[in-house]
Amino acid sequence: MDLRVSDEPAVMAAKTIARRLRDAHRRRGAASLALSGGGTAPAMIEAMLVERLAWEALTVWQVDERVAPDGDADRNALQLERLPCRVRLMPVTAVDLRAAAARYARSLPERFDVVHLGVGDDGHTASWPPGNRDVLVSDRPVETVPPFNGRARMTLTPRVVNTARARVVLATGAAKRAVIARWLGGDGSLPIGTVRRTATTVVLDPAAAPRG
Repeated sequence: MDLRVSDEPAVMAAKTIARRLRDAHRRRGAASLALSGGGTAPAMIEAMLVERLAWEALTVWQVDERVAPDGDADRNALQLERLPCRVRLMPVTAVDLRAAAARYARSLPERFDVVHLGVGDDGHTASWPPGNRDVLVSDRPVETVPPFNGRARMTLTPRVVNTARARVVLATGAAKRAVIARWLGGDGSLPIGTVRRTATTVVLDPAAAPRG
């Protein structure tokens, strides 16, 4: 695991992702990225927009999405509207969510070049709820998740996240410090603890960084 602390964490995370995507394009002629939502994602996405990328060769998928109507303020999809590349949104307005999740799974690349993740105050990442092991041990690439924090969800599973070539975790704010310390200390009870450490870069601001 590569741990970085920065006064501009969104910029650092964006540059880390961009470097991986440029390498993927150079090696394979295309690049794939899965983006999470959450409070830290918009600033990181804005920072990515000024990066030198082969946007025409990049496809972006969602790591997770809330089950809500199109255009609803709860939707992570709204954060992706400015991306000048192909974006494959999770079909969370489908009547049969389980069948829609299976269709989305068939659209995924064999292996993502980069997966971006956040961390909740409760230790969740993607939409892997604390106390719910079903999604963590699922052999499906995409799962539906019962409501937590007010919404049912659709999410990539650890099976997909952990087989990516790289992961970038971005977390900021003092409210995250305790849970980040638990995760980095090896607390396997947290959903974020399921994330593979090899080829994972963690970007924090000083407030979120564990002390000592």
